[in-house]
Amino acid sequence: MATYLVRRLLMALTVIAGISVVTFAMIYFLPTDPARMYAGPNASVEAVARIRHQMGLDQPLWVQYGRYVERVLQGDLGYSYKLQMPVTQAILSRLPYTLELIFAAIFVELALGVPLGVLAALRKNTWVDGLSTLAALVGVSSPPFWLGLLFLYVFAFKLGWFPLGGAGGLSHLILPALTAGLGGVGWYARMARSSTLNVLDADYVRTARAKGLPGWIVVVRHVVRNALNPIVTMAGQDIPWFVGGVVVVEMVFGWPGIGRMAVEAILMDDVPLIMGTVTFTAVLVVLSSILVDVVQALLDPRIRLNA
Repeated sequence: MATYLVRRLLMALTVIAGISVVTFAMIYFLPTDPARMYAGPNASVEAVARIRHQMGLDQPLWVQYGRYVERVLQGDLGYSYKLQMPVTQAILSRLPYTLELIFAAIFVELALGVPLGVLAALRKNTWVDGLSTLAALVGVSSPPFWLGLLFLYVFAFKLGWFPLGGAGGLSHLILPALTAGLGGVGWYARMARSSTLNVLDADYVRTARAKGLPGWIVVVRHVVRNALNPIVTMAGQDIPWFVGGVVVVEMVFGWPGIGRMAVEAILMDDVPLIMGTVTFTAVLVVLSSILVDVVQALLDPRIRLNA
C-alpha cells in the first residue's frame, strides 16, 4: 500500500508541475500587462516600469517561474489587483460554496439515479424499464447551461418558487444542484440497472428467495446492498470531475464558487487570480483523485497489486 501511495503521489506531483508550466507559459504570452493593470490606466510610464520591476516582470521567464513556484510552495498565490486581496484568501472564501454545490449535485445523482436503475432492473423489459432508459437518455443529453436557463425561467421567474440566483439557504441550492446533477442521473441509472441485474442472478439471492423471505427484504438486504459497490466507486470518481465541471452552473445561477471567480478573473485580466484559481483547482482535482484511488485500493487489494 505504501508503494502504491508513493507512486500516486509522484504521478500527482508530475501532473501539477506540468499544469503549472503550461498555465504560466500561456499567461506570459497573453497580450496584457499585469503591471499596467495593477497601476491603473492613468499611471505614468515611469510608475508602470517601477511596478514591473517590483513584480519581477522584467526578469527572464524561467526566473519568474522559479519565483512563482517558490511562493506557491509557501502558500502564497499572489495578490489580486482587482479584488484588492490575497489570491489565497479569495479562493478560500469561495471554496465552501463550490464544495457545497459539488456534494449537492452528487446527492442528486445518487438519490434519483440509483432508485431509477434498481426499479428498471426489477421491472426488466417492461414499460418501466423503457421509461427509465428514456429518462436517463434525456438527462445525459441535456446541456447544463440550457437546463439551468430553463429551470431559472420556469421555476424562478415564472412560478417564483426559487430565487433567481446567488447563494443562501436551501432554496438557492436546489436548482443549481439539480442542473449539475441531472446529467449524471442517467449514468447512475444505467450502472445501477446493470449491477442489480448481475446481483439478481447470484446464487445467494436465489437461496434467499427459496427460504421464503419476502421480496422487499431480498431486494433491500441482498440485492441493493451488493449492487451499490460499483456505484459508490463511481460517486467517488465524480468528485474530481465536478471540481472543474460546475463552472457553467455557477455562471448561470450566479453561484459564488471558484469556477465563477476564475471566469471573472479572465474577463478582468487579473493574471494572479487566473494563475491562482487554475493552480488551486489542479491541486484540488489531483488530491481528490488520489483520495479516491486510495479508498478504492483499500477496498479492493487487486487495484494496488496491479498498479
